[in-house]
Amino acid sequence: MNVTFIGGGNITSALIGGLLQKGFPAAQICVVEINSTARRKIKNDYGVKVTEKLIDGIVNSNIILLAVKPQQLPSVAQELSPLLKTHLIISVVAGIRTKEICRWLCGYTRVIRAMPNTPALIRAAITGLFALPKINKQDKNHAETIMKSVGSVLWVEQEEQLDAVTAISGSGPAYIFYFMEAIENAGRELGLNITQSHQLSLETFLGAAKLVHISKETPTALRSKVTSKNGTTEYAIKAMENTETGKKIIHAIHLAHKRSKEIGDEFSTK
Repeated sequence: MNVTFIGGGNITSALIGGLLQKGFPAAQICVVEINSTARRKIKNDYGVKVTEKLIDGIVNSNIILLAVKPQQLPSVAQELSPLLKTHLIISVVAGIRTKEICRWLCGYTRVIRAMPNTPALIRAAITGLFALPKINKQDKNHAETIMKSVGSVLWVEQEEQLDAVTAISGSGPAYIFYFMEAIENAGRELGLNITQSHQLSLETFLGAAKLVHISKETPTALRSKVTSKNGTTEYAIKAMENTETGKKIIHAIHLAHKRSKEIGDEFSTK
């Protein structure tokens, strides 16, 4: 398996770092990047081959991972199209559907879409994956090998489900950060300093997430266990329920889902 990354940004760096940590040979990785500073950094950090020319980058590869900005993808795909033979294409470009990728690749359909989230930077991502019908088991295994280098993976059967993945896990870290901000602000209002508020918020989220991860119980059941009658937790939860906080969170995620679909629609006309 020889992998060429087109685009040398953060997700490429995260994936290369993850692959190398798992023992993948640096000699089997190449990065195509037009920015000379970015090329030098990738070369110095990881010891992989780098080039600014697309044709040089894919000559020995059998997997091409598209990691450019959405607005760059049409021109990159059109330049790539005549160079393709039996390459597996994996796109981590947000919002661009396989229909558009295949169109820009002049009908080439050996394509997988991947939607990782920002914890990929610390190899703690969850990546949604969707494969077109021509993708075989070996192709899927290759995609999993790459994406599992930065976390776990989840396959969806319908590409439309990637919009839900985007709304939940793609945008999800920001929701957590937002809630953490509110907790830290409350801590400061209650007399704790910035450091204390941050530590309490951070360790509470980490601990709660670990508890859900190892427990066989649902979040609802776990919440019930710590919500004593007439206790502090019950008062806080009732206040959230009275203001329909849960419903507002669900509504916000629906809006994110709607926007994800709109972004896909916008690129379908280009």
